[in-house]
Amino acid sequence: MIDFPSALAAKKQTLLSELQSHGLRLNEPAAGSASRRGGAGPTDHKAVTVLGTTIMVPVHTGSAAHSPYLADAPDWNGVSRLHREGEIVCEISFPPQPAFYGLSTAEGVPYWKIAQLHSRDTLATTVLQTCIRYGNTKTKCQFCAIGESLRAGRTIAHKTPAQLAEVAAAAQRLDGVRNVVLTTGTPATDDRGAAVLAETARAIKQATGLPIQAQCEPPADFSWFGRLRESGVDALGMHLEAWNEDVRRTIMPGKAEVPRAFYLEAFAASVAVFGRGQVSTYLLAGLGDTVEDLLEGARVLIDLGVYPFIVPFVPVTGTPLAHHAPPTAEFMRRVLQPVGEWLAEAGITSENAKAGCTKCAACTSLSAFEKRSACAA
Repeated sequence: MIDFPSALAAKKQTLLSELQSHGLRLNEPAAGSASRRGGAGPTDHKAVTVLGTTIMVPVHTGSAAHSPYLADAPDWNGVSRLHREGEIVCEISFPPQPAFYGLSTAEGVPYWKIAQLHSRDTLATTVLQTCIRYGNTKTKCQFCAIGESLRAGRTIAHKTPAQLAEVAAAAQRLDGVRNVVLTTGTPATDDRGAAVLAETARAIKQATGLPIQAQCEPPADFSWFGRLRESGVDALGMHLEAWNEDVRRTIMPGKAEVPRAFYLEAFAASVAVFGRGQVSTYLLAGLGDTVEDLLEGARVLIDLGVYPFIVPFVPVTGTPLAHHAPPTAEFMRRVLQPVGEWLAEAGITSENAKAGCTKCAACTSLSAFEKRSACAA
């Protein structure tokens, strides 16, 4: 007998993984909500709702231009048909342009230059749009485009706590935002950005009460974890990007000067403050880690209580890796299926996260593998 729920779940997993690996061509580039170009994290994407799940799909990359997937121009309700090589796959939709994008501060800075909507209900910003590593080819992360959106005038260099509290309150009121992600370029201070994140989180929490995730490199002094928590931060992200140390040294030579072992110490200390499943790390699949590397890393991280946020690498225009091939959907499935099972077994899931990339879950199809594993259990 065919297990139809499992079969449908497997079909959905495959479709989501393929869209994030191949990208999506748009018959109408301006369709639906605005897409995102440049920035500090996964970018050149557009939010798309597929079979009830909203994910971020590459639309401005070289691979997306040759994707087998094509979306029709959406109707007045934002609904479009998804095609694969001429065959209709399903209906998809694009979340509408957020209302808060139409507002500006008293100084005339558009809200959308201060923070952006990710997926449907996550507000995200890079508090410091500069990084000590970015301007030096010997230290910069080769996948990062933190300076590109600033250079293009699509953002501002430093968002103040008052500005972000104002924008977050508007996004909550007008667009139903439910959580906030605060990331930052790394400054030349031992706190690695924790100080500016703490003061920003305090202002947003006072203005909105929204759950907040902060993201930075591990600070030299782990007491910053307690200070971040006291300021209103509910979840923490510290991003390894890759597990294999050779890959880290090749792709992010400056960041790799902070060894993986130090990250593991920081993870253990931060989980003690924020709790199991409320600390996460990005692992960008496709940078050079093998399936075995990523599975090894995920197992170690889950045992520590850390969520391994495994995301398919997307080449970003204007970076040294702009022409680097993204991982295949099959590669992602071989990683995400067992990791989804481990997360469900450990009770560390996107559903249980309080805030942040893990809660949003749109930059990877990993949450779809968690849900299938939970149903199977």
